[in-house]
Amino acid sequence: MLSAQSARRRVVVVQPYIADYRTSFFDHLQARLARERVDLEVLHGPAPAHQAVGKDAASCACATQVPTRLLHAPGGRSLLWRRVQHRAACADLVVLEQALQNLEAYPLLLRQPRRRTAKGAPTVAFWGHGRTYTKPPRRLEEALKGALTRRGSWFFAYTDGGAAHVASRGFPRDRITVVRNSVDTTQLVAARARAVRPGTAEFTETAQLRKRYGLAEGRTALFLGVLDAPKRIPFLLDCADRIAAELPGFRLLVAGDGADRHLVDAAASRPGSPVIAIGHTSGPSAAPLGAVSDIMLMPGRVGLCAVDSFALRTPVVTTSWPWHAPEFEYLADGRNALVTPDDPAAYAGAVTALLHDRARLQALRTACQDDASAYTSQGMAARFCDGLLQAME
Repeated sequence: MLSAQSARRRVVVVQPYIADYRTSFFDHLQARLARERVDLEVLHGPAPAHQAVGKDAASCACATQVPTRLLHAPGGRSLLWRRVQHRAACADLVVLEQALQNLEAYPLLLRQPRRRTAKGAPTVAFWGHGRTYTKPPRRLEEALKGALTRRGSWFFAYTDGGAAHVASRGFPRDRITVVRNSVDTTQLVAARARAVRPGTAEFTETAQLRKRYGLAEGRTALFLGVLDAPKRIPFLLDCADRIAAELPGFRLLVAGDGADRHLVDAAASRPGSPVIAIGHTSGPSAAPLGAVSDIMLMPGRVGLCAVDSFALRTPVVTTSWPWHAPEFEYLADGRNALVTPDDPAAYAGAVTALLHDRARLQALRTACQDDASAYTSQGMAARFCDGLLQAME
């Protein structure tokens, strides 16, 4: 009879680094797997410099940082080698990022059993977007990524759209799990509720924010996220000035940090500017900002801010810019968000009209509140756990 220890199975997940928003997911996933007698280890490298600037790096109980080498390939491409072979060798399943530049993937794929029932090396699965969302796809690169993905035994897709793309390229649909990529919003939802309840600390902070910055209902917008090029900060600041010209008393709270922080600080320092620089804000501390804001302005890349907007009841107003992240699929134009043409004048005009239309704005906010429970890290962990267990059968 097998001992209790030998009966346990082991899953290794390899990540570029541990982002702050991922820690809750891995904690929930580890707890769920433990109940199924499965151990989880997340192997990762150091945070890239541009992520460190945005204060996005973190760690969690099941994570182990491994030595990582950065190699420069012709054409300006970067390749990464993470020393995961030894720790991954004794796993039942290894989940890799769906990316061509991760060199540790290739020896693991070559060594995996040809039949799923065979023993002696871990089975390999992939986790990723499924298709290229945030930049123009290159035909050769897409073909190579598709070939790499089909070598895996299972695929964990961020969203339904990514799953459909992988399936259309020949990956068996019954071996794809849609995890519905999310962040932990439990505390944020609770803090947002307290922020409008008299007698709470969050309510007091909300009142202080309104007084400190002269914020008016129906005249306040929020930007929440990393301040970098994909967020199109110049577009955002230009539109803030345009909206303020049409809507006296309009204010834009910018809560974030990153490479373009200097642009926000410069705009906020101008006399009469509608821009208010809040600085890096995450987790429940964003609740008072959501409570004083009517909408979330995100003219650039929409990603997990979609989930934050649901939790905060601040519907996203974005553009038809083609390089949104997978989570853009969570938005339904006219129901829980507003998507405008990709033009500053059109965007500013749409925001102004929405803030004037209280009934329409309230309908969007109600839909955000309704959708908040569909996108949580607990739900994501449950779907991921189910997929892992199926992949190991």
